[in-house]
Amino acid sequence: MLRHLSHILRHPILDDQNHQHHHNHNLSVDEMNLKHFISNLFSCLKTSLRGGRAAGEAAEDADGSGADSWNLFFDLRTLQVATNFFSDLNQLGHGGFGPVYRGLMPNGQEIAVKKLSVDSRQGLREFTNEVKLLLKIQHKNLVTLFGCCAEGPEKMLVYEYLPNKSLDYFIFDKTKSSSLDWTTRYRIVMGVARGLLYLHEEAPARIIHRDIKASNILLDEQLNPKISDFGLARLFPGEDTHVNTFRISGTHGYMAPEYALHGYLSVKTDVFSYGVLVLEIVSGRKNHDGRLGKEKADLLSYTWTLFQGEKALELVDPSLAKCNRDEAAMCIQLGLLCCQQSVAERPDMNSVHLMLSGDSFTLPKPGKPGIQGRGGRWTTTTISAFTNTTNTNTTNTNTNASSSTNTGVTKISGGNSFVEEYSRNSISYSSLDEGR
Repeated sequence: MLRHLSHILRHPILDDQNHQHHHNHNLSVDEMNLKHFISNLFSCLKTSLRGGRAAGEAAEDADGSGADSWNLFFDLRTLQVATNFFSDLNQLGHGGFGPVYRGLMPNGQEIAVKKLSVDSRQGLREFTNEVKLLLKIQHKNLVTLFGCCAEGPEKMLVYEYLPNKSLDYFIFDKTKSSSLDWTTRYRIVMGVARGLLYLHEEAPARIIHRDIKASNILLDEQLNPKISDFGLARLFPGEDTHVNTFRISGTHGYMAPEYALHGYLSVKTDVFSYGVLVLEIVSGRKNHDGRLGKEKADLLSYTWTLFQGEKALELVDPSLAKCNRDEAAMCIQLGLLCCQQSVAERPDMNSVHLMLSGDSFTLPKPGKPGIQGRGGRWTTTTISAFTNTTNTNTTNTNTNASSSTNTGVTKISGGNSFVEEYSRNSISYSSLDEGR
């Protein structure tokens, strides 16, 4: 399939490198060219794959033969009827690129329609990027793409409908957070880790999501997590593990400092965001909450303070009636490890998954997490924890290692074996032009 798609996937409107040089040109591509491009993309899939996916089953032709099951284009009229003409009553939420609506197809299947804002300057590129990526990936912890619509100025993506909305709908609402017991929260932590591991290590090409956060984790009927919203994702061809980008996109509070400040993008960017998310799941609070006072406002700083004082479990959401203290302590320590200032001292997602599923190791002690750059103060000041080099195999050392004692976690760590894997996913450092 990938050989079939290779010549199409190099189309300039999907090539991020070309985009850096031809940004304005890409945004002016007309809708007919867009539809023609996606049609060719789907055509290749139809030729390469037969049978296989819920989306195809949903698109069976009228006689039920399934002969046209891989025609993934939805008519605008069909989606208008399904969503009651995009009624406010059907709106599920509103993301950075437009609103999302619940719809009901004639065969009774529920769908979610992501309707791109017409006035979005970056909309065309994000739309084609998401289509390209979601057609190449399938995993139980990733949202399933059913198809798309591109008629006139309208551009939409059609997904599976997940009835329980997103994680932030529960976790940050004190009246709803109690419905997420500890077992469910731990399952969500595990599920997101599996989804990211697939994107980073197991997908046909390495994919960096760039916007892992609570509102982009959707929950199915059993409250199992599915990573959604791939509009900002980056596809890494071949064996590439990093890139220097001047187009920094993401959500403040979740962004890794080396990416927010310098545009260094690697799988460890997602690892940092995941670490923040884990701490949010454990604590039941947002990564920044000014109502809590200066000491507690920033979740990452507050967690580090508690950890140093051997009071890490005070972070646990008080709405939890019961909690596995060992698992909670491990998640807190893991969250701090994922948010290390030094890229090299963050585990990759394979190591994270082993930590969560293992039962005979001890986690390494984390150093001070990376706080700088998360609040959106853009600068080109060099971060002291980094050493500039162009050698991708250089492992950096965090000089702020903690001398605090362990929080009681006896789980995970056959020594620091996962640290040995850092070099292959570490970011290479090259000089940046000031003011770029």
